[in-house]
Amino acid sequence: MAPQPRLEGKVAIVTGGASGFGKGIAAKYVQEGARVVIADLSEEAGQAVAQELGCHFVTGDVTKREDWESLLKAALHTFGQLDIVVNNAGATYANKPTDEVTEKDFDLVMNVNVKSIYFSTNVLLPYFLEKKRPGCFIQVASTAGVRPRPRLTWYNASKATVINATKTMAVEYGPQQIRFNAVSPVIGSTGMTHLFIGMSNTEENRKAFESVVPLGRGSTPEDVANACCYLASDEAAFITGVNLEVDGGRCV
Repeated sequence: MAPQPRLEGKVAIVTGGASGFGKGIAAKYVQEGARVVIADLSEEAGQAVAQELGCHFVTGDVTKREDWESLLKAALHTFGQLDIVVNNAGATYANKPTDEVTEKDFDLVMNVNVKSIYFSTNVLLPYFLEKKRPGCFIQVASTAGVRPRPRLTWYNASKATVINATKTMAVEYGPQQIRFNAVSPVIGSTGMTHLFIGMSNTEENRKAFESVVPLGRGSTPEDVANACCYLASDEAAFITGVNLEVDGGRCV
């Protein structure tokens, strides 16, 4: 007998779902029986992924409260409920000396990586609290928030903030059965990799970064999706406040 899909009957929002880790998470969730709303800035890519995976797509900027309000309405109108929120959308500036980081660079990482989590929880938590409904928030953080490298100071700081906020809200909302966890990938091959390494994203250029990973490679969308699937499933019903490092041993 085939095992029951692990997310059957659940509805999830995945931000940054049109590519990279977000697309991988959405694909895994659909495979495991969830109904998924993906949000992304790129309408063309988002519509294509939604069609490919059988998701619902909403164009959205995670740094805008009104877009979060629209996202909640879309999930409830389309699927009638919400159970899982994956805050995957992220941004970075190009690897550079910290004294050369511009205010625009700083605002980018703090708005996309941190303020988006503020809006996500500020807009969506009332739904779970008013309905007295268990919920699950998963933040895609980074090993940069735990084992920071030089030249990405404010990106690293933004991800450390995300991890700390996740743990704090896990404690605060545990009594209401709303779980908060984070996953922290190591460098992989995504649309932002060239910015992290400060050069073009080639196998050769990634070698120096991957050499410090005991398992010898970067994180894949499948690695991250598997972790996010576990944390969203009932198997993880007693797991909250965790930052799960999906990093091949990098943070050991």
